[in-house]
Amino acid sequence: QVQLVESGGGLVQPGGSLRLSCTASGIIFRIYAMRWYRQAPGKQRELVAAVTDGDSTNYVDSGKGRFTISRDNAKNTVYLQMNSLKPEDAAVYYCNADVWNGVTRNGYWGQGTQVTVSS
Repeated sequence: QVQLVESGGGLVQPGGSLRLSCTASGIIFRIYAMRWYRQAPGKQRELVAAVTDGDSTNYVDSGKGRFTISRDNAKNTVYLQMNSLKPEDAAVYYCNADVWNGVTRNGYWGQGTQVTVSS
């Protein structure tokens, strides 16, 4: 089994920054893509950013130029640096990873971390 644990959420004023972290643990042979999603109340979960095991990245249009996703393979950790935060960025942010455990390849989710953007 694999567990993903997020951290770094909180309350920030508009224009501020937050850095989210997500660390995977358990039976891990290889981690393929790692992603951050978010879900605001009453809205569908949306992909915010993704990074492949080859370090290719992509972002939601609203996050381009403000968000940066990165990963540390030695620590099985993915980060999301969010700058110039806006009230519309407020949501629960979830980490997702595709993991090979030596037998199968599965997708896993973290429990989520709340990001609140308010003055």
